[in-house]
Amino acid sequence: MTQRTKNSADLDTVLDVLCPMHVTLDATGHIRHAGPTLQKLYTEGDLIGRRFLEVFELNRPRAIATMTELLSVCGVKLHLQFRNAPRTGLKGILVVGPEPDEAIINLSFGISILDGVRDYALTSADFAATDLTVEMLYLIEAKSAAMEASRTLNLRLQGAMIAAEEQAFTDTLTGLKNRRAMDHVLSRMLGSDEPFALMHLDLDFFKAVNDTLGHAAGDHVLQKVARIMVDETRDVDTISRVGGDEFVLIFPGLTDHATLERVALRVISLLEEPIPFEGAMCKISASIGTVLSSDYDDPTAEQLFADADVALYASKHAGRACHRFYVDELRDNVQNTKPPTGRDAHQAKAG
Repeated sequence: MTQRTKNSADLDTVLDVLCPMHVTLDATGHIRHAGPTLQKLYTEGDLIGRRFLEVFELNRPRAIATMTELLSVCGVKLHLQFRNAPRTGLKGILVVGPEPDEAIINLSFGISILDGVRDYALTSADFAATDLTVEMLYLIEAKSAAMEASRTLNLRLQGAMIAAEEQAFTDTLTGLKNRRAMDHVLSRMLGSDEPFALMHLDLDFFKAVNDTLGHAAGDHVLQKVARIMVDETRDVDTISRVGGDEFVLIFPGLTDHATLERVALRVISLLEEPIPFEGAMCKISASIGTVLSSDYDDPTAEQLFADADVALYASKHAGRACHRFYVDELRDNVQNTKPPTGRDAHQAKAG
């Protein structure tokens, strides 16, 4: 081995460790040696023996086509990329080598480091031990892990908040909306221009079920009642349990008497079917009063509930298992005869 060849080989070994993305060019501009990481990036075969400017596209400085022109930009920052895909952007700097007309170009990814690591599956072993790129990759990885942990935590917190909010608006026994949720929905409906119907449903003979078969039977009946109402209404409707055996149904956009009458009578019919519980049959029915927001110039929640309660009492007074729409004549008929019912005196109800 000549002294020149031995010196070149020794230099190549050193540069492979210190600059694993370097190339050494001979006097004709052909690659005499390539660092191990740079060779890993090139997917078209061995870099050695290829002309540098045929492997790399020099973006800046431009108009360089020969080795002489390349040597003229010694010490100037180079912007270049592989001519083959994925054409990752690289930065470089050229220095004159120890042999005549020889050049050494050290390359790096610069701000394209993340693309490079992704595209070429690089690891810390592909960089010099002192390369700050490795530290940056660790920081990026740590930041990504922290951001993912933060995202996961935020999703869990959001899920917990949604669950807590849902629980706060849900009747735990039936799974229906509770009074708080109903108030919220009604307030929103009153604040919009969309007409709606409000039904007040009260179970008949429910107290007798509790008194004769116990509260477990009563709970079973309430759960069955809830399922029936859910099945007989739309997804956009709100069904809420506002008292022991009292329910309010809100129907957005629905004020047609015939349709509401069919819904009410269908629910009443289904609730009159005996409900089995531990060998016994629970017999109930329901009375319903309905008001329409479109019947008022400026409806309020208090007025709607008061009038729905009047219509409900009219249904009970007519023999129970009935449905009535509120009209002013109903109030005139019952205001002097109405016993304490509904929310005003739930404990005093006889069934």
